[in-house]
Amino acid sequence: MQMKRISLLMLSATMLMVSCKKDDASSKIDNATGEIAPADPNAVNPEPKLAAPEVNTNPAPKPVDGKYPQMSLYEKEFNFGAINQGDKVEHTFTFKNTGEADLIISDARASCGCTVPEYPKDPIKPGEEGKLKVTFNSAGKSGHTMKTVTITCNTEKGVELINIKSFIKVPKK
Repeated sequence: MQMKRISLLMLSATMLMVSCKKDDASSKIDNATGEIAPADPNAVNPEPKLAAPEVNTNPAPKPVDGKYPQMSLYEKEFNFGAINQGDKVEHTFTFKNTGEADLIISDARASCGCTVPEYPKDPIKPGEEGKLKVTFNSAGKSGHTMKTVTITCNTEKGVELINIKSFIKVPKK
C-alpha cells in the first residue's frame, strides 16, 4: 500500500513538472452548458502543417491615377527534390514588374520558421526585375514538405504566394 502511494505521488509530481500550461482542467468547462469547451484556435501549435502566416490580405488602396504595379513571377513553385535531413538549401525566385507603377514589397513571411525569405526593400520600377531568395533548413524535418511564402505588396491583389517543396531523407542509424 505504501509503495502504491509513493508511485502515485511520483506520477503526480512528474505530471506537474512536465505540464507546460498553467490552466487547470476546470478552466476548460463551459459554465453555461457544463460541457468541455472546444480547443482554443489561438493555442500554440509547435509545428503547424498548413497554417498560413498572418498577413494583411486586403488589396492595396487604389492609387489616385488608377495605375497599379503587377508582380509577374517566372515561377510560383520550386521543388528541391530529395535532400538530406539537416541540409540548408536556397532558391531565388525572379519576378518582373509588368504593371504601370513602382512595385513595393512591404513583407514576405514563410509558413514556418524553417523557411526564411529575403526580398528587395527598394521599389521595383515598371519593366524591371527583382529577386526574392528563399532559404529552407531541413533540420528535424522528414518526408514530403511544402512551405509557402506570402508576399505582401502594393499590387491590386495585395499578396502573392510562392511555394517550395522537397523530400527530406532521414539518414539510417
